[in-house]
Amino acid sequence: MSGISGPGGAMSVDRIMAMRSQILERNAALSRANAGVDAPAPATTGGAASFGDVLEGALKNVNSAQAQASDLSASYERGETIDIAKVMLARQQASVGFEATLQVRNKLLSAYKDIMSMPV
Repeated sequence: MSGISGPGGAMSVDRIMAMRSQILERNAALSRANAGVDAPAPATTGGAASFGDVLEGALKNVNSAQAQASDLSASYERGETIDIAKVMLARQQASVGFEATLQVRNKLLSAYKDIMSMPV
């Protein structure tokens, strides 16, 4: 016997499809909510932003993502009504941001060492 055939099977398929649509709606809502967080703020109002301003803005975004992840984790640990998926998503975003920052730092140090080792 298959679990899909019969009246009970049709009911479970409808339930699965309803759960799927709820998941897709939540995913879309999270994507919309995170779209505003991930966008870098303009560093200057006049012309092109300097490298230092862009780097400072990126570091501030990573720091705020880590602070938000810590706050959500603490709220979940205290037993407040926080969705575990939201907590895990925030922690993963903070982790990816930190890893990207670490890789940029490593590349900058490597470039600095290469420049310093060049003969003048």
